[in-house]
Amino acid sequence: MNKLTKIMGAAALVAAITAGTNATAKELDMTSVYPGSFPIVGDIGKDIGRRVSVLTGGDLGLKFHEPGALVPAPEAWDAVSTGAVDAAWYSPGFAQGIIPSAAMFTSVPFGPEAPEYLAWYYFGDGDEIWNEITAGHNIKSILCATLPPEASGWFRNPINSVEDLKGMKMRFFGLGARVMEKLGVSALTLPVGDTVPALELGTIDAAEVSMPALDLRLGMQNYAKHYYFPGWHQQTSLFSLLINLEVWNNLQENEQFAINEVCRSAVAESVAWGEAIQFEALKTLESEGVVFHRWSPEILEAMEASWAEVVEEQSAADADFKRVWDSYSAFRSSYAKWRELGYMR
Repeated sequence: MNKLTKIMGAAALVAAITAGTNATAKELDMTSVYPGSFPIVGDIGKDIGRRVSVLTGGDLGLKFHEPGALVPAPEAWDAVSTGAVDAAWYSPGFAQGIIPSAAMFTSVPFGPEAPEYLAWYYFGDGDEIWNEITAGHNIKSILCATLPPEASGWFRNPINSVEDLKGMKMRFFGLGARVMEKLGVSALTLPVGDTVPALELGTIDAAEVSMPALDLRLGMQNYAKHYYFPGWHQQTSLFSLLINLEVWNNLQENEQFAINEVCRSAVAESVAWGEAIQFEALKTLESEGVVFHRWSPEILEAMEASWAEVVEEQSAADADFKRVWDSYSAFRSSYAKWRELGYMR
């Protein structure tokens, strides 16, 4: 009888501990601007909650919600800022209309490949500056995925000169959209999920979306056959987990640590994953009649000259943009000698 009492007492203790753990467990609602069906960015977005839960022993999780399930995708930034939702799976470039410098933390036209970009972000001033900016909007931003170069657009007809771009309506993202506008394009920053219907219905004439593997999944090849490279506007793409700053500050230290570690792991994973799946996608696209093009030197020169104008205008108009650009440019200038000596080109 005494043994049974001890067993029952131990069981009660375990139950009490478990009940206490469950009572304090937290699950953050995370809206997404990217569907969970998207390769890599969707996969990681759906899984980070599970990874955080494992590292915290079930004390903290993040629940992935498809775009529009909690708030419309264009409203994700404001929703996190106000606390209407706890978190968002996001690209900072979507906040460009609110914060001109935001797009610098997703991609930079004629910018670096992933190692150099990440070097500036983690070990230059990038992360520090961005978190100072986002704190002013009641947001904590954590770099959480990195993708390889994008293609730079799907067109129904070949583009032989800058003149061929004039008057086009084109889905374009981030700072690259400002460049295209200078070349006579009407650039629209549509959510990815709205881009295919717009191209199919003829609301837009052309579109850039992402890397070949994602463009293939979206079926872009069904609506345009001329696919242009290189992705001058997004040689690297950064994705972030946004968390309402009050929510973040109320997390335990180990919970914050778990989120940071999950995101750093996802950055490394996504770099390798993104590079591994492009060539098969290109083979499939080619088999479906897609024609690959490289921009002519003349068109690329015109794009780069327009980008220089955008930088000058944005820097003059916004102190934070200038601060970010100066930090980024200084790092790249210092890095240039290592790039020249250390890498085969």
